[in-house]
Amino acid sequence: MKKIAVFPGSFDPITLGHESIVRRCLPLFDEIVIGIGYNSNKHYFFSQDRREHFIRQTFADASNIRVERYSGLTVDFCKSIGANYILRGLRTSADYEFERAIAQMNRALHPGVDTIFVVADPHLSHISSTIVRDILLYQGDVSQFVPKSVTL
Repeated sequence: MKKIAVFPGSFDPITLGHESIVRRCLPLFDEIVIGIGYNSNKHYFFSQDRREHFIRQTFADASNIRVERYSGLTVDFCKSIGANYILRGLRTSADYEFERAIAQMNRALHPGVDTIFVVADPHLSHISSTIVRDILLYQGDVSQFVPKSVTL
């Protein structure tokens, strides 16, 4: 049985922190599916097409990474593609508390899907898509926070 993990998020935009988590986890799984979630209540800075393009370009060198879009519950997406793991990056203790509750709910909904927490590299732990979007909104330079594939 293949070990498939889903790394879910909106990736608006993908950051160096996201990239680091995925690359560090590559040796652990046969395949990592980067799931671009869609929430109709959320206002995105980049279109879903652009976000997908940024991710595909960032991981063009990795043959065991797949990029897919989905809507609905992440745990349902996992079941639909045969993934038994969800990868989540943790930057702070607040991230842990939030993610722990979601992981426990996911486990209750689908006991065969486990969440794996990966602690962010210390030099990247201050980076968040929210802050990057704020910088972009005011035409600031985000090149030190995002992969080279992220362009305006």
